[in-house]
Amino acid sequence: MRRLPVFLIAASILAAPAAAQQSPRIGERTQSPEQLLARMGLAPDQDDLAEAIAAAAAHPLGSRENPVRVGGPEGERAYIARLRCGDGSAPRVGQRSSAGVGAFGTIVDVYPLDCGAAAPGRIELIMDMYHAEHSEDRAPAGFNILPR
Repeated sequence: MRRLPVFLIAASILAAPAAAQQSPRIGERTQSPEQLLARMGLAPDQDDLAEAIAAAAAHPLGSRENPVRVGGPEGERAYIARLRCGDGSAPRVGQRSSAGVGAFGTIVDVYPLDCGAAAPGRIELIMDMYHAEHSEDRAPAGFNILPR
């Protein structure tokens, strides 16, 4: 009698549908926000985006008005991993949080970065992860950036 429930559990695990095992990973991006909006007829005009980028350039890189543009959370992590403080050390990275809507109309993230006594000290770096097509090679003021 005790073997029957164990057998039923094992049989149900082995009988899981193959489709469920082949489904895409949860949270995996299948297309960029721009592509998704274009399919819905809501994509911003390229001229509008170019104007927003030009306007943002008047502000310091990494600010709310000019967030660092990267592709996804992995782009954020990769960019921060390349940053170096004035003394050549990697900054200590605090907890990421949402910083509301940025200059390009998308949700931006803020990362507290701490270089200790080295320049630039403590800052809050604002990043916009909805720009998979952009590759940022500049560093915010006070930082250096390693090549890819």
